[in-house]
Amino acid sequence: MTVDTNVFFHQAASRICSSLDIQTAMERCFRYIQEFIPINRMNLDLLDPDRNILNMVASVPATAGKQLDGIIALPEEGKSERANRWASTENIRIENRPKPIPSMQRLFRGYKLNRKVSVMFMKLELEGNRVGQLVLIANGHDRYTEEHSRLLSLLNEPFAIAMANALKHQEVLKLQRILADDNRYLQQQLQEVAGTEIIGAEFGLKSIMDMVRQVAPLNSPVLLLGETGVGKEVLANIIHRLSPRRDRPFIKVNCGAIPDTLIDSELFGHEKGAFTGAFSQERGRFERAHTGTIFLDEIGELPLQAQVRLLHVLQSREIERVGGHEAIPVDIRIISATHRNLEDMITSGMFREDLWFRLNVFPIMIPPLRQRKEDIPALVHYFIERKSREIKTGDHPDPAPGVIERLLAYDWPGNIRELENTVERALIQHRSGDLLIECAPAPLQIESQPPSPALPESTALLPYDDMIRKHILKAMELSRGKINGPGGAADLLKVHPNTLRKKMDKLGIAYGKKGMS
Repeated sequence: MTVDTNVFFHQAASRICSSLDIQTAMERCFRYIQEFIPINRMNLDLLDPDRNILNMVASVPATAGKQLDGIIALPEEGKSERANRWASTENIRIENRPKPIPSMQRLFRGYKLNRKVSVMFMKLELEGNRVGQLVLIANGHDRYTEEHSRLLSLLNEPFAIAMANALKHQEVLKLQRILADDNRYLQQQLQEVAGTEIIGAEFGLKSIMDMVRQVAPLNSPVLLLGETGVGKEVLANIIHRLSPRRDRPFIKVNCGAIPDTLIDSELFGHEKGAFTGAFSQERGRFERAHTGTIFLDEIGELPLQAQVRLLHVLQSREIERVGGHEAIPVDIRIISATHRNLEDMITSGMFREDLWFRLNVFPIMIPPLRQRKEDIPALVHYFIERKSREIKTGDHPDPAPGVIERLLAYDWPGNIRELENTVERALIQHRSGDLLIECAPAPLQIESQPPSPALPESTALLPYDDMIRKHILKAMELSRGKINGPGGAADLLKVHPNTLRKKMDKLGIAYGKKGMS
């Protein structure tokens, strides 16, 4: 049969490279080339000379059969001969009547073949000095000819490329499985660090936990309000774990800990080259939280410009990376928290009212510890047990007589966090017997200059941005909303009008008709 080698190469190569799933590609190629070359089985193997094994990457029988073993252990005898054969320049070897040597017998058992077969081997050179082989097997003796060898040799490079890609693809899948496993472990560890047990769920926090259980199964935004140290992060963790998103990412963002210049990049990611130092594309926290929950702690510290972008995310459910133009959809549940009074911040122009409406769908006010003192005894015993385990003290001492009464009489301005630190400090200092817990640490005795006299109330300093905002608003009031020209706000402040507009944009001060409304 006359074969057009160009057509044969094109058709076979397109099937070999048609899928990253090497088994699928092999099956497609098998069905095509068996029209030109006799085949009953085709194997793609990788030689591991250090372990003296053949690793079967893919195997295609002509008819449905038993699943082959993945690894064939090669015999020690003939190892040097085999190494020389692989190192030779011979790319294709035909054995129409295979000799009953130990290595061939091991292959027959591994391939589950009878002895009356013809075999054609083609060596595949791969990157990194790895060596693979393509094995064609036909039932009966004397089935392969030099013409078959010539046709098969045309496919040496496509098979080598396909095998190299398949090995890389398998490695990527393996790393993905490892990464997913590590991510599950990390999420579990983070939850343990953040804490998931609510002490007082049946007493001081009973109404709070009722609200948590009510909102957790939904996708509605939750706003956690309360003083520093009341356990907002623990409640956010509980809401996530009780939600349908419990097995998805839980990403925490401390809005007050990210510099203003980096917050857009941290939250929304950036494209390569978006700014100096952006050497590669990076996903932001919102993109990483896709299908899961994002916890925006200290939301009141978010700059006004970032508030605008956050509002856009809440409205459109999509983000744009810094320096990018593609809208990336995100499926996230937002839980935010703050110890600040957002309504007062809205009045002073430091927090956007429209963003507050979006976040304040289901507010939960967490009471301070001084308002639920009935939980203090249980909290003390919980922290004694947990902290003893963490710092490895070896025992769990009981509070000394009178300690609980003194703790109940204290107001706990630092809330649960202060109580936790107080118990840990007592455990560190503990030697034997019952545990003595002091409500407040002794003041540090540090020699220093005498304190400066307090400023009179009339001269108390405002934060810089508050002072500038107040100054600009006064100038706008005097100019009746006018910015340019004589008597305008820019003229009164002795700055360029464009400079003033940029400053007003940064501080969230409206101008023009909108500013006068």
